[in-house]
Amino acid sequence: MNGPNLNLLGTRDPEIYGRTTLKEVEARCREIARQAGCDLVAFQSNHEGALIDFLQQHRDARGAIINPGGLAHTSIVLRDAVADSPFPVVEVHISEIAAREEFRRKSYLTEVTEAQFIGKGVAGYELALGWLIEETKSDRGAPPPGPGRGM
Repeated sequence: MNGPNLNLLGTRDPEIYGRTTLKEVEARCREIARQAGCDLVAFQSNHEGALIDFLQQHRDARGAIINPGGLAHTSIVLRDAVADSPFPVVEVHISEIAAREEFRRKSYLTEVTEAQFIGKGVAGYELALGWLIEETKSDRGAPPPGPGRGM
C-alpha cells in the first residue's frame, strides 16, 4: 500500500526519492513474490480513507507493506486501522525521516507495525517484502491469524 504522492515516484523530488517509478517498484516486488510462491496486490491512493478501506477489505491477507507517505506523521485513523490488522504490517519510508524536517520525524505507524525499513531508498520495499515472506512462511496454508493488536 502506498499513500499520497507516491504515484509521482520517479519524478517528485528525485534527489530525495530517486528516479525509480512506483510501477517499477511494484513490478520488482511482484517478481520477488512470484518466485516465493506468493501473490502481491499493489495499491496506491492519495486518499486516507481509501487506504483504510483497502486494508480492511484485505483482512484475509497474510501481511501488508505500507508506505504511508505524509500520512505517517498525521493520521491517527490510519494508525488505528494498521493496529487492528490481523496480520503483520511492515512500514517503509524511502527517505530517512529522522533526518528530515521536524514534523516528519515521528511516524504514528511505527509503534503498531511489526518491522520498519526506513531510509533504504526504494530497496526498502524489497527488504520489507523479503522480511514479510520469511515471517509468514510457516503460516502459508493456515487460516488467517486472529484479531489484530487492537486500537
